[in-house]
Amino acid sequence: MIFKERAFTILIAGVAMPVGAVIIAVSVFLPAHLATNLGLDLTMIGSAWALVRIIDLVVDPSLGMLMDRTTTTFGRYKPWILFVGGPALMLGSWALFDAAPGISAAYLVSALLLLYLGQSTLMMGQAAWAANLATDYDSRSRTFGAISVATVLGGVLVLTVPLIGTFAGRTEAQGVVAMGWLIIAIAPAAILPAIIKVPEPIPSVPDAPVRIGDLLRLLRRPELVRLFFAQLTLTLGPGWMSALFLFFVTASRGLTAQDASILLLVYIVAGIAGAVTLSRLALRIGKHRTLMVAAVGFAASVTLMALTPKGSIVYQLPPALWAGFAAAGFDLTIRAMLADVADEVRLDSGRDHLSLIYALNSLANKLAFALSIGIAFPLLAFIGFDPAAAASNTQAAIRDLELVFVAGPIVFALTGAACMIGWRLDSRRHAEVRLALDARDEANRSL
Repeated sequence: MIFKERAFTILIAGVAMPVGAVIIAVSVFLPAHLATNLGLDLTMIGSAWALVRIIDLVVDPSLGMLMDRTTTTFGRYKPWILFVGGPALMLGSWALFDAAPGISAAYLVSALLLLYLGQSTLMMGQAAWAANLATDYDSRSRTFGAISVATVLGGVLVLTVPLIGTFAGRTEAQGVVAMGWLIIAIAPAAILPAIIKVPEPIPSVPDAPVRIGDLLRLLRRPELVRLFFAQLTLTLGPGWMSALFLFFVTASRGLTAQDASILLLVYIVAGIAGAVTLSRLALRIGKHRTLMVAAVGFAASVTLMALTPKGSIVYQLPPALWAGFAAAGFDLTIRAMLADVADEVRLDSGRDHLSLIYALNSLANKLAFALSIGIAFPLLAFIGFDPAAAASNTQAAIRDLELVFVAGPIVFALTGAACMIGWRLDSRRHAEVRLALDARDEANRSL
C-alpha cells in the first residue's frame, strides 16, 4: 500500500515537469530571445506580458470556478489536464519558441495567452488533485515537495538544451527554439502516465454552482489574502532575478551566455536538494516558518551575487547554489498551505472551493512573472541599457543594471517572509479541522 501511494505521488508529481520547463524557458530565455534575436522592442515585450496578466485577472478565477463545477466519470481534474492543459501548453510553446523575427504585438499576446492557459490548467488541476490524495498536514508537505522536485527536473531538462547546442555548434537562437520542442515532447510523456494510473478521489461535497459571491468571500479570508501576497512577492523575487539574469551575468559579471546557462543549471539542480530538505524542515518547524527561512536565505544569496568578484564563473557558483536551494521552498510550502486553508474553508462553508483557491494562487504566480518582465524591461530601457548582442553599454548603465537586479529580489523576498508573521493554521489547528471534516463526511455517507 505504501509503495502504491509513493508511486502515485511520483506520477502525479511528474505532471509538473513540463510546467517547470516552461517557467525556466519563458522567464529566463524567451524575453531576452525576443529582444536580442527577434528584434522586438523592450517596452513592447514588457507591455505584452503585462496585458496578458491583466486578462488573466478574469481567466484564472473563471477557470477555477469551472473546475469546481466539473463532474465526470473520468474525474474532476483529469479532463482539464488532458484535454486543455497539455494541448494548450504544447501549442503555445510552438507559437512562441518557433516564432519568426518581427512578430506583432497581437501575435505575442495571443501566443502568451495560450501558453499560460495551459500552464494554469496544469498547475491548478495537479495541485487540487494532489491535495485530494494527500489530506493530512505532513503528507501534503511530502507530496508538494515531490511536485517541487519534478518542477525542478523540468527546468534542468530545458537548461541542458542550450549547453548541448553550444557543443553541437548551434547558435543561441537555435537553442531557444529547441527548448520549445523539448517542452512539446515531454508534456505528453509526463501527463499520460498520471492520467492512466493515478486515481482521482470522488469529491465528498455535493456539486453546486460556483458564483462570483463565492470568489468575493474567499478574497475576504485573511489566510488566503496572506498567501496571495506571499505567492505574488515570492514569485516576483526569483522572476525578477531570472528576467535580468542573462543581462546581469554577461554585462555586469563579464561572463558568457554559456556561463549563464551553467549557473542557471546549478541554480535549478540545487532546487532538488532544497525541495527535499525544506519539505523535511516543514515537518519539524511548520510550513510558514520554513517559508520565512527560505525567503530570508534567498534575499541574502542575491545580495552575494552582486558582491562577488567579476570575471570568473567560480565566484558565482556558491550564491547561485544558495539561491536555488532557498527558492525551492517557496511554491512547495505555499501550495501545501493553500490545501490546508481549503480544508478550513470547506469546514466553514460546506463547499469545496479547492480549484478556485488554486486559481487565485495561479493568478498571483502569473501576475508576478508578468510584473517582473513588465516592470524590469521598461526599467532597463529607462536607464539606457541596450540588450543587443553587440551593444556597448556605459559603466553607468551597467551599475544601474546591477542595482535593479539586486533591489527587486531583496525587497520582494523579505516582503513575502513578512506575510507569514502570526500565521495560525499550523499542524495542530489543521488536525482539528481534518477531524471535524472526516466526522462530517462520514455522517453524510451514512445518510
